[in-house]
Amino acid sequence: MPSGKVRADLWPDVAQAPSSLRARAGGPIAKSLFQGAIKRLPLEVRFPDGSVLGLGGPRMVIADPSSFYARLAHNGLIGLGEAYMAHEWEAEDLAAVMTVFAARVSKLIPQPLQALRGAILPHQPHRERNTVSNSRNNISRHYDLSNELFAEFLDETMSYSSAYFADLDAPDFHLLASAQQAKIDRLLDLAGVTEGSHVLEIGTGWGELALRAAQRGARVYSVTLSSEQKELAERRIARAGFSDSVQIELLDYRKVQGTFDAIVSVEMIEAVGFEFMPDYFQTLAARLRPGGAVGLQAITIGHERMLATRNSYTWVHKYIFPGGMIPSAELIAEQSALNGLTVENRMAFGQHYAQTLRLWDEQFSRNAAQVDELGFDETFRRMWHFYLAYSRAGFASGYLDVQQFQLRKSKG
Repeated sequence: MPSGKVRADLWPDVAQAPSSLRARAGGPIAKSLFQGAIKRLPLEVRFPDGSVLGLGGPRMVIADPSSFYARLAHNGLIGLGEAYMAHEWEAEDLAAVMTVFAARVSKLIPQPLQALRGAILPHQPHRERNTVSNSRNNISRHYDLSNELFAEFLDETMSYSSAYFADLDAPDFHLLASAQQAKIDRLLDLAGVTEGSHVLEIGTGWGELALRAAQRGARVYSVTLSSEQKELAERRIARAGFSDSVQIELLDYRKVQGTFDAIVSVEMIEAVGFEFMPDYFQTLAARLRPGGAVGLQAITIGHERMLATRNSYTWVHKYIFPGGMIPSAELIAEQSALNGLTVENRMAFGQHYAQTLRLWDEQFSRNAAQVDELGFDETFRRMWHFYLAYSRAGFASGYLDVQQFQLRKSKG
């Protein structure tokens, strides 16, 4: 389907390739840089004129080179994702193609040009800074899309974070729920959650962690900024008979009061933003009783790469997670120490996330008809497939990792 069939009212930057001066003047430069990079990569890139570039590997087919290069020139890697959404390039195995790019992302552009990224690439819009007033809208744009949408690719636990598999040898979807519960149980163990514990959960999700903590005999106070998640989580917890043990509130984590025996937070730190990272760790320290522990699960990135990209505005920011930033393990350790918390345990399991994302992507594809019935169009489905494949590539290549941390507050 050509990009002209994309609904311009819903997808204005996808429906038409950019025609700005930067796009027109930079198109030939983008072409030269892209083709120069491809010649060194284990890819097979095919063009409409029959020419082929690359060293061989996963196949990428460029259907509309002029629009493709205009998008790269205008918006960098944002343009790569928008070109895919617009059908200007295709891939039989999108995750495999993106993994090749992710493994070499710091070397695709010549070093002298990388120094110019801050001057020529877009920056985070002011409205997407994760201030208390902005964060609700940032979270809502993703998590309030539709509970029914997320149910079309998540397992019955409705867990939207990396699972932890007993066996990484190509697990299937039927194993995902138990692997999600294993991940949650390990995190609750790190936080020391037992019968009688008073637990703060920062980022409710759809309630599975709060439910499993309550099954241990804990009392849980969970905060979220997603009204859709809160509604479904409360229904799930009531159905399980734990409404007296779990309280869920629509509240920014910075507004929480009181102290708790344990704190758990699963892949919420990525929504905090670099600017507000001190606020997050100050909150952990202030809300945790002396001697207590935090069980933190976080997507991480290499420290130097984090520093180089912390102010970047990416395709993921624009279409999936506004205002986010992936921290490094070093940043987590540094901010923990500044606030009297010690990292006592850390486990990395990035390849488990690659498998989790594979299973989500396959399930999403299987349920394409149901997604259509929910009112999400074909451009949305291509966007979501790109998001899941793009994310999977990050973990499969080692560019990204996911880690569980145990942070301890001293007794003194």
